[in-house]
Amino acid sequence: MMEIVLAFVVSALLLAGSLFCLIAAIGIVRLPDIYSRMHAASKAGTVGSGLLLLAVGIAAEGLPIFVRAMTGILFFILTAPLSAHLLARSAYKAGYSLSSQSVRDDLNEK
Repeated sequence: MMEIVLAFVVSALLLAGSLFCLIAAIGIVRLPDIYSRMHAASKAGTVGSGLLLLAVGIAAEGLPIFVRAMTGILFFILTAPLSAHLLARSAYKAGYSLSSQSVRDDLNEK
């Protein structure tokens, strides 16, 4: 009985992680400018990869692999938003313009 519950939990985590990765991919293709694309890639991609790593850690049924998976999730949570922020600032300074649909430009120094 426990194996069935474990398989169900792992399957649900895999499906949810895959769905978030799909949403991130659609956001990268469909969103209007580099800034919103980066937002979609960093947020939904981090959640999706975190859920997939959690599924791997649970499915492995071993503490060392579970700890490695948790370390990977922590790494994604700490680095993805920071790197997206730094890339967006660099893109802004390089001259990439905001979409016409953008409401505010907080970095505009006028």
